Amino acid sequence: MQEYETLAAIDLGSNSFHLQVGRVDGDQLYYLDAHKEAVRLAGGLTADKQLDEASQKRALDCLARFGDRLKGMPPGAVRAVGTSALRVAKNSEAFLAKARQVLGFDIEIVAGREEARLIYLGVSHSLPGSEETRLVVDIGGGSTECILGVGYEPRERESLRMGCVVFSNQFFPGGMVDKASMKAAETAARIEVQGVARQFRQGLWQEAVGSSGSAKALGEILFQNKLADGHITAEGLTWLRERLIRAGDVNKLALPGLKPERKPVLPGGFVIMHVLFQELGIERMEPAQGAMREGILWDLLGRVHDQDMRAVTVSQLLRRYHVDGKQARRVERLALTLCKQIRHVLREDEEVALARLGWAAKLHEVGIGIAHSGYHKHGAYIVENADMPGFSRRDQSRLAALVRSSRGGLDKLLLDADYTDWPLILCLRLAVLFNMSRSDDQPMPRMTLACGPRECELRLPEDWLKTNTLTRSALEQELKTWRAAAPWLRLCAVT
Repeated sequence: MQEYETLAAIDLGSNSFHLQVGRVDGDQLYYLDAHKEAVRLAGGLTADKQLDEASQKRALDCLARFGDRLKGMPPGAVRAVGTSALRVAKNSEAFLAKARQVLGFDIEIVAGREEARLIYLGVSHSLPGSEETRLVVDIGGGSTECILGVGYEPRERESLRMGCVVFSNQFFPGGMVDKASMKAAETAARIEVQGVARQFRQGLWQEAVGSSGSAKALGEILFQNKLADGHITAEGLTWLRERLIRAGDVNKLALPGLKPERKPVLPGGFVIMHVLFQELGIERMEPAQGAMREGILWDLLGRVHDQDMRAVTVSQLLRRYHVDGKQARRVERLALTLCKQIRHVLREDEEVALARLGWAAKLHEVGIGIAHSGYHKHGAYIVENADMPGFSRRDQSRLAALVRSSRGGLDKLLLDADYTDWPLILCLRLAVLFNMSRSDDQPMPRMTLACGPRECELRLPEDWLKTNTLTRSALEQELKTWRAAAPWLRLCAVT
């Protein structure tokens, strides 16, 4: 694994975009510069869940500035993550194509529970070590994450579909606040929270921590108005509720500690926090300095130092579904050996491709516990839909496609010369085919795979093929499968 002196994380939040750069010193990170811009991406979602042109322009302009700061950094040292607004937007893929171009780096969208894991990782590294269970709450622009954890390990994670931008726009348009809109917002928030109240209720944790801008803003307001010592308190939130209703318009609210840029999203963030306090029995919460961007950095550091959460997740899936570990390792070993022989035709970074191929090889039989018939299809469904910490949505989809294509027909993949993963599929299928015996007793033949852009040649000892007729028959069928699904690729086996 390549080592990097500097790492960078970009959090494409639904309210603000954040860039955090850190210096690596052994197993430690020292934060360098940080940049934040209020993009209000969730505020640009139309009624039919499309990102409007104005919000896209704000986002692209911001990412262009981030890209200038990151020029010259290697791709493996930068990770950019999109969250709730990009999960919801129907035109997110079209936007991401433009966003990746102006930023100069890949951008991935993570599921809500993966967002929660990254948030907890950032928060836990910003707090003193403790063996007590912590409740971490992060109110974002489009979603709210609740996490229970001990030390650096999250134990419970949930993502709720409510955020300060979305709630402010829905219940307090133009910043107008009255008793009716406050009650309507509180009811909507209460419905969301009640679904997870037993999971995160008082008594299951000893300390409550709030991350993100809403928590920091509420803590600062209560501190500046001499209602708390920097913490958020239940009494302070009750006081702020009365002040918001009395003002009638958040734009007319003049309070020490309330910054002008926070006013448009204050009502929505306040309501969510107030309801969380009531439903979960929180009396006091400490605003934390760490957040998702720091979590992305620490997760990236783990990948660089071979402590990749994705590898841990794959191992957990193997245990959960009782996968034959010896067979998985046999297939992985041969698939990687073949792939390294054709590294020149890979369409992406070799290290990234080999990692994905290795995980697919380990997981190719993950669906066999459901039914042997069509187990590759069952496995693909599991990989596509399972909670897989460390993986983005796109990561899971590509991994699931590899598992699905490990055996059976290839016609549904629409393989063409531009299909990025065809070399990985070829190596995985050959590795599965040549390990049909599921045994280490029979030595693997010496084989060489050579590929060009439109042709591949597999060389095997003639005497081995003559004495292994079943494998030979399977190989002949495999060649027919490829000719039918990818006529542009000339695939042959020679002795």
